[in-house]
Amino acid sequence: MTQRGRHQTDDASSLEVALTGLSAADVAERVAAGRANDLPLRSGRSLGQIIRANVFTRINAMIAVLFTIIAIIGPVQDGLFALVIVINTLIGIVQELRAKRTLDKLAIVSAARPRVVRDGHSVEVGLQDVVQDDLVDFAQGDQAVVDGEVVTSSGLEVDESLLTGESDPVHKRPGDPVMSGSFVVAGQGVFRATRVGRSSYAARLTEEASRYSQAPSELRTGVNRILRVITWLLFPTGALLIYSQLFGHGHAANLVGESYAQIVSGPIGNALRGMVAGLVSMIPEGLVLLISIALAVGVIRLARRRCLVQELPAIEGLARVDVVCVDKTGTLTEAGMRVAAVVELAEEDTRGGRSEAEAPEVALAALAAADPRPNLSMAAIAEAYPEAPPWPVTAIAMFSSERRWSGTSFQTEGGEHHWVIGAPDALVDRRDPAAVRAEELAGTGVRVLLLGRAQGRVDPARPPRHVLPVALVVLEQRVRSDAASTLAYFRDQGVEVKVISGDTPTAVGAVARELGLPRADAPIDARELPDDPDELARAVDEGSVFGRVTPERKREMVRALQSRGHTVAMTGDGVNDVLALKESDIGVAMGSGSPASRSISQLVLLDNRFATLPRVVAEGRRVVGNIERVANLFLTKTIYSITMVSVVSALSLVYPFFPRHATLINAVTFGIPSFFLALAPNIERARPGFVRRTLRLAVPSGVIAGAMTMVTYLLVLDNAGAPDVGDRTAALITLCVVTMWVLLVVTKPYVWWKVALVGGMAAALTGVMLVPFAREFFALDVSDPAKVSLALTVGAVGALLVTVVRVVDDRFLDSGRGADTEVPPKVTRGQTGG
Repeated sequence: MTQRGRHQTDDASSLEVALTGLSAADVAERVAAGRANDLPLRSGRSLGQIIRANVFTRINAMIAVLFTIIAIIGPVQDGLFALVIVINTLIGIVQELRAKRTLDKLAIVSAARPRVVRDGHSVEVGLQDVVQDDLVDFAQGDQAVVDGEVVTSSGLEVDESLLTGESDPVHKRPGDPVMSGSFVVAGQGVFRATRVGRSSYAARLTEEASRYSQAPSELRTGVNRILRVITWLLFPTGALLIYSQLFGHGHAANLVGESYAQIVSGPIGNALRGMVAGLVSMIPEGLVLLISIALAVGVIRLARRRCLVQELPAIEGLARVDVVCVDKTGTLTEAGMRVAAVVELAEEDTRGGRSEAEAPEVALAALAAADPRPNLSMAAIAEAYPEAPPWPVTAIAMFSSERRWSGTSFQTEGGEHHWVIGAPDALVDRRDPAAVRAEELAGTGVRVLLLGRAQGRVDPARPPRHVLPVALVVLEQRVRSDAASTLAYFRDQGVEVKVISGDTPTAVGAVARELGLPRADAPIDARELPDDPDELARAVDEGSVFGRVTPERKREMVRALQSRGHTVAMTGDGVNDVLALKESDIGVAMGSGSPASRSISQLVLLDNRFATLPRVVAEGRRVVGNIERVANLFLTKTIYSITMVSVVSALSLVYPFFPRHATLINAVTFGIPSFFLALAPNIERARPGFVRRTLRLAVPSGVIAGAMTMVTYLLVLDNAGAPDVGDRTAALITLCVVTMWVLLVVTKPYVWWKVALVGGMAAALTGVMLVPFAREFFALDVSDPAKVSLALTVGAVGALLVTVVRVVDDRFLDSGRGADTEVPPKVTRGQTGG
């Protein structure tokens, strides 16, 4: 244990405790016996789990059944759709493995590194290197990584709210238990590790804190709902298709002109092929894959920005954020501070001189030296006044965000002196001249602490008695150079920023005004906010700058914003932010922040730059916006398949396509383009109502595409009992014209590469039809100009109808956007903070 430790006292006995900890031999013995904290740095899925998760899916099961049918009846060309699934699965596995490796590397950087006492020295070790009976140094901001029992305590206060839900700090004395997952809000101590590895609560906490998460999300929930419906539709649709193919007047037994080899021919074989062709197009085989790929690529891109994603659904949540709550210190201002001035207030000793023990500079040096884990303010004081007097400590009250002051009682040559330092209004009445003077100074944008003398020994359980103001300590903070541009980005993107700080309202307001934050000229004192939930929600929603916010009040303010329909991101780096980080939709911690804040957050900015957050939000919007765009395409395919099957079954027609036709259509219209679209730029903020909005666009487009295809098919069929290859090709051309137009409409706004993408797919389809080998392989015939012309004309009519529908829908969407009130499911994190 370090001796900034020489001044620490035990709460019970005030005696120093000599701690030597385990020796190297003791540690080796426990490691060999399996009593080490053998937890993986990340609990992401293993290679086997990733493979199983990508192979054994609902969609793959559907495709496997249909491929089995084709494998039995032949020919091999009609089983090409299974090859697409194999490729998709391999891509999904590779992308997830890349994301896992990236996250694991970043997790090592961000992992907690506790300090343990070994051979009489406090050393930093890895999370897995803690062994049973280790003495763990435990100070403000630290989070317990194993279970244990307190050995020494110096004003040690532990927050166990993540475990019990109780937000009041618990004062810990020697012999008291410590549960992993709790964190220190004040004081310092040492505890002995009693349960490590998978036998401790940390076995769940550590794994949940940075795992590959499958937490609920609107995207996954919506897609799974759609897939369940499609799965149940496959059974009646397949039965209907087989019945119509076998017993319709144009059944497959009458087919002529087929040039490929069949294992099973006749009515049954051809009916099964028609059924497979119809069902394959109904299955949105690439949708789930592209969601996984988009999220995995998002993780990798964010990692390049030094952003650790601890829960994949956080990327989706980022796209929906419309309020960002930030702290002032370390976010809008530089983390470091310096003492700008010490303004003396006390005058009673200036006539006859004063002792060294009463000099504010000496008292500041002594307070800084007595603090085993100084915060930013105390670190700045220690830097300014490094020469501390050798005064023994008789009592100590460590700083906590709740009480906003700290103090130490010293035994000096002139007797016992009791010094306190903290927020002026926490130590004296707000009307006291010292507090008024501090408020005036804080209005210039500096942080002001009050140094005072108390009449009795400091006690962390009670406020100091009769504090005599001695001096004001003025601390300067530099506003981050990129803070103004970051706030401007959020303003332009329709995201509101609220500054929530424990500093004085005037100091917070001064910084916010310098950065051009709206309504910064009217900072609000959080102590004056109403307690009524509705009134609190209204006040927080209308305000922008809040000072004197306690940790519990921060959490209440986040809840208040959520109650008014906002999706809230909270940034923080200290233990005072942990409750709000856990409550927010998206918790964002700074990499240099406390272990508690990092473990509870969904995102960790390892470079500690607030300016990284806009890129993080933009990545979330890109992912979710593109997934919705791709979902429109795949569901359009499902709807046009259902439309065609319905018409074929009602009229007892032969299904117009072979399974190979469905593979070709799916690839050139939606399959290949969707991979590019899923990774394209997209800055529109996601809105709730994913399923309803997607179906509203996909259903009319799919119905038009299916109906126009059947119009062409009926015209070229001309009451014939069975279609020839030219009839099938004409229907294929119409469907491709309409669906490629749908693709073009969905890709708005247009840029050159999107137009080139659609043009490239049209050229690929044309090439297949013109190259003899490809034409024969896919059973196509474009030798009849009349049929081709008819197909193109009907396709053009379908494209026009799609355009009309989309224009009408866009106008309706614009007029009714404000009425979209569906609330997305909130990502729920357990009490472990995962």
